[in-house]
Amino acid sequence: MARNSYSIGILLIGLAVLLLLGKLGVFHFILSFFWPLVLLAPGLLFHILYFNRTWPAGVLVPGGILTTYGLMFFFCNIFGWGSMSYLWPGFILGVAIGLYELHLFDRGSDRGVWIGALVLGIISAVLFGITLLVKLGIYVIALILVAAGLLMIFRRKNVW
Repeated sequence: MARNSYSIGILLIGLAVLLLLGKLGVFHFILSFFWPLVLLAPGLLFHILYFNRTWPAGVLVPGGILTTYGLMFFFCNIFGWGSMSYLWPGFILGVAIGLYELHLFDRGSDRGVWIGALVLGIISAVLFGITLLVKLGIYVIALILVAAGLLMIFRRKNVW
């Protein structure tokens, strides 16, 4: 009987600690920061299952998509969700990465998979470039003007 009450006492103390940690917001902080693991873990699991030869190469498509999105969301958790205004073409890039992995590791994949990955990758890169130019364009223009000014100041005059 004494051993049983000892175990119940430890269980009650553990439950009280969990309740207090929950009330202090510890779990809220952990869950609010690490929720992208809900996407990243299955994405990595799909890759592990393919490379262990458990599942076919088709799981690399959702694996690549989920891994890319999970990494994007972790980046936003660290640097703020305002960075999503720069990262939104990553949603297209995630699909391109998944398709490219399928093409790369499945010997029987159709050429259309590679073309689809290439087209989506190019679209994503162009959209990233446009987004950066629109968001950071004034800085790029200022940098070009400074470089042109320095070139004009320090270039050597040709002596003929």
